[in-house]
Formats: sequence, C-alpha cells, structure tokens
Amino acid sequence: MTPPRPPATAYLDSPRPLAFAHRGGAYHPEIEGLENTLAAFRHAVALGYTYLETDVHVTRDGVLLAFHDTVLDRVTDRTGSIAEATWAEVQQALIGGSEPVPTLAELFDAFPGARFNIDLKSEGAVEALAGFLDEREAWDRVLVGSFSARRMGAFRRRTAGRVATSAHPLEVVAYRVLGSARLARWVTRGRPVALQVPHRRGRLRVVSPGLVRRAHAAGVQVHVWTIDDPDEMNTLLDRGVDGIMTDRTDILRDVLRARGQWTGPEGNPMEGDA
Repeated sequence: MTPPRPPATAYLDSPRPLAFAHRGGAYHPEIEGLENTLAAFRHAVALGYTYLETDVHVTRDGVLLAFHDTVLDRVTDRTGSIAEATWAEVQQALIGGSEPVPTLAELFDAFPGARFNIDLKSEGAVEALAGFLDEREAWDRVLVGSFSARRMGAFRRRTAGRVATSAHPLEVVAYRVLGSARLARWVTRGRPVALQVPHRRGRLRVVSPGLVRRAHAAGVQVHVWTIDDPDEMNTLLDRGVDGIMTDRTDILRDVLRARGQWTGPEGNPMEGDA
C-alpha cells in the first residue's frame, strides 16, 4: 500500500480561512431541523462549501452513521440508542420527518470532492472509521477529532499517522496555558494539526490572541466552533483564526465574501451525477 501524503498537507492545503458547514449548516432557515442529512450537506455544497463537518456513530451491526446524538430521540421520529440498533432499524427513522439517517459512505459517495471534519462520538466508531478510511484509501479527505482523549489516542494508534487529527481537550489546555509554542508542541508530541475550540467557555476566552500566536508558531491551525453571529465571525477572523465552523452557512459566506476571503466555489462542482 502506498503511504499517503502527510496529513497536514493533504487536508489543510486549501487557502485560509476555511469555512466549515457544521452538520451541513444545521440552522440555515431553509434546512433547519435537517442536520446531518444528505439534504443539509447538498445545501451546503450548493452554497460553495468544500469542508463539511459531521459526527459518527456505529450501529450494533457495524454500520458507520453520520449522526450526532447517541440516541435517535431528539431529531428523528424514532427512539432508542444508535449503538443498540441495527442498521435496518435505523433506516426506519426520519430526521425532521422527511430525511433518512445517512451513512458516512453515502456522504463520501455523494460529495467526492468534499473534505470532512469528523467527530468520533463513540468508542465503537474508532475502529469502524479507521477501517472505512483504509478501505477507501481516503486518509487525506478527513480531519478527525474527539472530546475523549482515550478515543483520540486509540484512533491515532490505529491509523499510525495516516490521518490528520485535531487536539483533544488536554492538548488544547497545553496550548492554552503553556507560554511556549515549542513546549506545547513537545508536550502534545506534534500530533494535532489543528486546535478546534469554542471562542469562549463561560467567562474564559479560549481563542485569545496568545493562543492563536502559539498555535501558529507551532505550525498548528485554529478552527473555532460553532459561530453564527457575523460580528463574532469578523472578530475571530481579525484575530487570525484559520477556520470557522457554523450552523449559518449563509452568514459565514456573506462575511467572508465581504472581506474578500471566500475561497469556496460559487456553484456546486462536487456532487456526483447520481
């Protein structure tokens, strides 16, 4: 098997700032209630988004789903745990009363030119996602993150550096509290290629100018989630962040266009013919 390109080059080689459609742009007025569906991602791609954010769980019989919650209850017309359901059972659920829960394979097939930011939401998804990427040799199409240091460590060991990963919370803390970029990179062993963080956590401003400077000095990007307010978007872009994740894909595109920083296509060049 031919080794893939270095992940930082392979995934993050687009002009910055990167615009991420969070769950397909979950709160855009035209698709609200249809988060993480093929309809939502088609909408984002039609707006020109090339970076799509999603989450993954795995069913009891090993099917990898693009779905945020551990249970079906919040966004579908069915109830129950994803991990305890079969794929056949999940197929009976509709998001927003109209859209099926997509598999990750369906997203990859529908948008062959897109890159995916993927959040590992369950222990079972670690092996399932690693195997999926190996099978498709799609290492350079994803950036994988997790709030769980254990989950992130397991995925990194399984993929052996083939896949770009973002910092888990303990690694973010290293960049937040250590005054030296070199020390922060040493402590994190250079593993994360990006910090994906909220602008604020309570009263604490996470994305400070110092954090951005340290990350950049260490060769690490800073992506901020989930930002839907145009003034906040402008503040963060002025601060030099490398990417913004948003549920309001229309607003972020308008902000970036006004700044002359929109890098996505204007049409929809990525969707397959099917």
